[in-house]
Amino acid sequence: MKPLRIGIGILLLWFCGPALAQEEAHEAMVLTNSWVGFTALTLFILAYVLVVAEEFTHLRKSKPVMLAAGIMWAIVAFVYAQQGIDHLVEDAVLEFLLEFAELFLFLLAAMTYVNSMSERCVFEALRSWLVSRGFSLRQLFWITGTLSFFLSPLIDNLTTALVMCAVAMAVGKGHPKFVLLASINIVIAANAGGAFSPFGDITTLMVWQAGVLEFATFFALFVPAVVNYLIPAVAMQFAVPKTVPQVSSEQVNLKRGGKEIMGLFLVTIAIAVSFHNFLHLPPFLGMMTGLALLKFYGYYLRKTHKSAIADDPSYGEVGDVNAFDSFEQVARAEWDTLLFFFGVIMCVGALGFIGYLELASEAMYVYLGPTIANTLVGVLSAIVDNIPVMVAVLQMSPSMDVQQWLLVTLTAGVGGSMLSIGSAAGVALMGQARGMYTFFGHLKWTPVIALAYVASILVHLWVNGSYAGVMP
Repeated sequence: MKPLRIGIGILLLWFCGPALAQEEAHEAMVLTNSWVGFTALTLFILAYVLVVAEEFTHLRKSKPVMLAAGIMWAIVAFVYAQQGIDHLVEDAVLEFLLEFAELFLFLLAAMTYVNSMSERCVFEALRSWLVSRGFSLRQLFWITGTLSFFLSPLIDNLTTALVMCAVAMAVGKGHPKFVLLASINIVIAANAGGAFSPFGDITTLMVWQAGVLEFATFFALFVPAVVNYLIPAVAMQFAVPKTVPQVSSEQVNLKRGGKEIMGLFLVTIAIAVSFHNFLHLPPFLGMMTGLALLKFYGYYLRKTHKSAIADDPSYGEVGDVNAFDSFEQVARAEWDTLLFFFGVIMCVGALGFIGYLELASEAMYVYLGPTIANTLVGVLSAIVDNIPVMVAVLQMSPSMDVQQWLLVTLTAGVGGSMLSIGSAAGVALMGQARGMYTFFGHLKWTPVIALAYVASILVHLWVNGSYAGVMP
């Protein structure tokens, strides 16, 4: 692997001196103590400060990391060009580009399916059904949390959190305390549920696509994830009133093809898993194949749109031109998020190429040990965000057994629940339930969430002890 070759080059240069870098042009140079390294590190920190401050600056998070990535690689390439080394940096950039391309195509297909189900009113119908059942606030607290836990492994934690928060806000009008507690519960449940599935979180997806863990191995985290969700949920439920809110008579029906698209999404997931497990093909190829199935079905919906409306007026009015358009759902993908991943992968890749990740890996995984290091990864993800942290861990490529890789997957997934800004789900809900779900409202429950974090780690080390010593 490229990070391993880079690490060997760094160690050789560290002991043999700068002269070796000029004599052996095919090896990477040590730049951690140079102006290049310090400049690159400063750029990354400044870019990520802007990412964290997105809620206040309203500057899309993709912009600073993309700019920082371009400048970081440019100054690295400049130094290498000065030494007459022309293609080493280019080769490294292309390798990180391939890593991003696989993630990009996988997520593009998944986002298109989620957008298609949203356009067919799948999530609105679920919200309408829950609101009309006449559940008490405490029952809805558990229902939205449980649904979040089991939906996030399929449609990712961010989408799940947004859907369930809409339910909580719809039934919690006039009950801001309920909205706060339900939102905290939803964030925890969505993050915990996403941790035991390759499809539940970007970090789990990256670990799976990197080939570190097999698809079925992720489900070993189910019990620790349940523990992570239940401890704070049980503690918070006593603060939720048993009041029964006013029942809404609103009814939302699925648009034509909604159920079929849900079925196609499950088929697409099965194709991606089969491609990876049985044919040893990258998962993104299976997802793109499934996306093609959606597009063919979209073609059928468009061609039969007018006749379907004529047969059943509930689909719309005759002559209505708003038929299903699969390309429109592609356009609605979270492009800011996708480009943010590009910037993060390229920024962290540049830091790794310079040599910082090798130093960080040695400090964390050699001196502290993998268990403590992986526990700290979760704490760090609550402050910084789990995506760049997991990108860094994968590029460090520390020598760990399956139990430790499962541990870092768990901690990176659920560690962000300790703060409202620690996960994409929390940040999104602060915007959706503005004024009711707040940073300090979440912070009040951080001690019990942290307790659940520690408990889930201990449970994992206990129930998944059979994976200790098993190398991936």
